[in-house]
Amino acid sequence: MTIYLSLIWEFIKTGLFAIGGGLAALPFITDIGQRTGWYTTSDIANMIAVAESCPGPLGVNMATYAGYLTTGVLGGVTAVIAFTIPAIFIISAVYSVLNKFRTSQAVARIFYGLRPASTALIAAAEIGVVKVALLHMDTFKATGSIASLFNWKCIILAAVVYYTLVKFKKHPFFYIIASAAAGIAFGL
Repeated sequence: MTIYLSLIWEFIKTGLFAIGGGLAALPFITDIGQRTGWYTTSDIANMIAVAESCPGPLGVNMATYAGYLTTGVLGGVTAVIAFTIPAIFIISAVYSVLNKFRTSQAVARIFYGLRPASTALIAAAEIGVVKVALLHMDTFKATGSIASLFNWKCIILAAVVYYTLVKFKKHPFFYIIASAAAGIAFGL
């Protein structure tokens, strides 16, 4: 029972403070894993891949995955409910305030101030994803060899996906399927 209370507490905090969407929740979810040992850095990389590949909001998908890793299906459901409860209350409160103060300069300034914070949270999450997906940090720390730092197969795949995304602008599903096939074919 105490693990469920911990799960609720951790994901209520995450849902409350992860301003900026699903990627902004990633630093919080990473911190939970590091502090509690419920899941590893490798699990987080898988969590991101699965959450990005599934329909629905990224933060909700990651909360589901993290909760499932922690205590199974009930943990997944618990984490999602805890993660979304703050948003329900905040959106309701913000809507009622914004509806009353639509033209207020103070409200405009508050949102202007929140933009850099959410941008920084998203950038931190993206840097974390890059480290997990494209670098071999553990091998580098163990050997000290710069050659062991880079995951060249994944870097090349990421560059190819980026190039084709910018050039051809296909649907994201195409890149997910192509990347999964490349992972199977090249042992990524």
